[in-house]
Amino acid sequence: MQTTIVKVLQGDITKIAADVIVNAANTSLLGGGGVDGAIHRAGGKQILEECRKIRAQQGGCQVGEAVVTTAGNLPASFVIHTVGPVWNGGKSDEERKLTNCYVNTLNLACKNHARSIAFPNISTGIYRFPKGLAAKIALEVVSDFIRGRHESNLEQILFVCFDEENYRIYRERLREGFVI
Repeated sequence: MQTTIVKVLQGDITKIAADVIVNAANTSLLGGGGVDGAIHRAGGKQILEECRKIRAQQGGCQVGEAVVTTAGNLPASFVIHTVGPVWNGGKSDEERKLTNCYVNTLNLACKNHARSIAFPNISTGIYRFPKGLAAKIALEVVSDFIRGRHESNLEQILFVCFDEENYRIYRERLREGFVI
């Protein structure tokens, strides 16, 4: 059985060399603020062109779902775009929707034979998802995935935190032995 290494880093996800860089996208797939805008700017027009093709085929990407495009100029093989939920006080099934983001992204990464994946902190910026709860969900999904997916090629799962607060939260949870 293959070992999957889970790491947390603080930095710019657009600079991370991985098979997959995950984009915390919006439903339009046309870029936006935060990590979404950064990935579109750093990756170049190829990403936007492929996002437009996906929009033409299926009308964008729904909350909790994931789609794949080229990585353009990024140091990755491809980008998986997933749309996290906007926090509404927990009244709109946000936890399940965020869980689906991670599950669907991991499944799509495996389908595309990825060996490494880099996640941002999905929904914790302008979507206001509580950072501690978002980290708990992300790490639980990854832990369940590692324990249950023996056919996975994933050797490394990275959580790339842009801000100090998310970095501290993830480090504390990993030190507690949260992920096996």
